[in-house]
Amino acid sequence: METDRTKSMRGASILVLCLLQIFAIGQHRSILIHDGNGVCEPSIAIDPSDTDRMVAGMVLDRVAHSKDGGENWSVERLTSPYGVWGDPVIDVDHEGRFYYFHLSNPPKGEWIDRIVCQWSEDGGENWTKGSFAGLNGSKDQDKHWSVIDPENGHIHITWTEFDAYGSKDTTCKSRIRYARSEDRGFTWTPAQTISTVSGNCLDDDETTEGAVPALGPSGELYVAWAGPEGLVFSSSSDGGESWTDEVSVDPMPGGWNMDIPGIYRANGLPITRCDRSDGPHRGRIYVNWADQRNGEDDTDIWLSYSDDRGKTWTHPARVDSDTGNAHQFFTWMDIDQTNGNLYFTFYDRRHFADSDSTSIYMAMSTDGGERIYDFPLESRELAFVPNSNIFFGDYTNVAAHDDVVRPIWTRLDDKNLSVWTSIVDIDRPRVGLYRWVIEAEVKPKKEYCLMLTGPSTEEVLRKGRSPKAQLELHHLLDLDAYPKGVYTLELKQGKKTLWKRTMEKHGETE
Repeated sequence: METDRTKSMRGASILVLCLLQIFAIGQHRSILIHDGNGVCEPSIAIDPSDTDRMVAGMVLDRVAHSKDGGENWSVERLTSPYGVWGDPVIDVDHEGRFYYFHLSNPPKGEWIDRIVCQWSEDGGENWTKGSFAGLNGSKDQDKHWSVIDPENGHIHITWTEFDAYGSKDTTCKSRIRYARSEDRGFTWTPAQTISTVSGNCLDDDETTEGAVPALGPSGELYVAWAGPEGLVFSSSSDGGESWTDEVSVDPMPGGWNMDIPGIYRANGLPITRCDRSDGPHRGRIYVNWADQRNGEDDTDIWLSYSDDRGKTWTHPARVDSDTGNAHQFFTWMDIDQTNGNLYFTFYDRRHFADSDSTSIYMAMSTDGGERIYDFPLESRELAFVPNSNIFFGDYTNVAAHDDVVRPIWTRLDDKNLSVWTSIVDIDRPRVGLYRWVIEAEVKPKKEYCLMLTGPSTEEVLRKGRSPKAQLELHHLLDLDAYPKGVYTLELKQGKKTLWKRTMEKHGETE
């Protein structure tokens, strides 16, 4: 990384520039958390009160914790009187109390008959026996996710209830359920059904699944899921007491269940997040998913958002920048609630069209999803070739807080499963990407523009009016989108150049 900080003064204009240029990929360090014993479906959370503390969960019953930002991990088995049967979901509240939600297999009861919640007060070293929600006779409770209100500590969970998981009986139905705890997990409200359209029980396109709850700035609850009517959305403005009928987000062409060569099973189920930061997109709701609208050989990652509390949704935008026919799959998304930045993680095969070789990628957006930049976390040489006879899990995960970003994913090298994270340097995404932070004194309410000039190129990158005399611009410039040559970047107001910078691109980057 090359950093150039300059301070200059011209009359009343003061400019501080931070330039970060990337010369090679593979800057992010991969860290092995655990391998062997069928580990997959990882989940991770970062303590907002101490970002060095992290906890991860893995199928079937593993829990890992780190005290040094993910550099080193201790891994143990989680036990519970209700049994621990996978689908690990890790969450953390504003005081640093970690929660581990999972499926059940109780000695007295039915397999996956409830959602179990356990918690740790010491950063994941010790765990309570826990509590549970959703017990409803012998019905099956599956695919749960959570969100915690930082204002009052209320925990909200949503999941799928099956009359009988996997049943072909057309009278067996699936539905989305909801419960909350108002005492930090000790007790739970009776579960209620929030979906009005039910699905089947085949764990397939016509099944209602993928309910990941999100919290709005004023405690609103939002959740999207997939099912017989495509991708739908519901919300609650009274803390979960009542929920709106489903609103369509996207038809999700091809459905949520998909075939990926070399993968035991794969889905494009949605992830819902809401910006609670004090940034310009506060209150914006995002839904991220994968589908095969471009063909069974071309799985892609998508993002849609709503600025009116879910009443209307934008046309889906591509998260991955692949322009060919390749698979990008198992997406996950998180928002850094300190600044509103979006982070995604997914698997990618754009460089291996003739094989099942698989890389891990990330994407980020600093402007509310308007521009999204994706980049590999590892070099192509570290791609793995999975085995379709080995269960690979149903999801990846990523957590972000205060510019600390930790993706977590599964590798499957033939028959060997392992779970990894990455020490991500968000200022070093990939080759050709420049990250700018520009602060300047300008004339208030007068139009300014950030202009790029180069070979056959004259483009206004940013234009606006600053309400104050102090202007701060954050801009990502992707030189991969331009041919080789010399480029000039200028910040101008009227005919006056407040700052000018020249860059040279010597050739195509990769």
